[in-house]
Amino acid sequence: MSRFFRSPKPLAGLLAAAGVTHLAKPRPYDAIVPRALPGSPRAWTNASAAVELALAAALLAPRTRPAAARAAALFFCAVFPANVKMAVDWRGRSTGERAIAFGRLPLQVPLVLWARAVAGEATAPSG
Repeated sequence: MSRFFRSPKPLAGLLAAAGVTHLAKPRPYDAIVPRALPGSPRAWTNASAAVELALAAALLAPRTRPAAARAAALFFCAVFPANVKMAVDWRGRSTGERAIAFGRLPLQVPLVLWARAVAGEATAPSG
């Protein structure tokens, strides 16, 4: 696996950018919050942003990196239902929009593997 995908900085950058985007433009994220979740979609969007920003910060600190990377892998699994909802909701949209919505589904797998690689690198003995 490439050194890029074992480094915590790119993953932290991705999570930080996602967190900022959730706060700056929350409406698209509100729309994909599964209806089965209690409370308002905006609360879940804001909570997701807070988790993304916290994980990004924790990935940059060597002491918290292993736990943060494992938590990021779990987080990527936890948000998968939102991607499924988006794909279902966007079935009637243009071909390009459907491709985006359905393309997000398999994207979760490399994100989980990336976070696990960062966790493994963080816990690997040096030397």
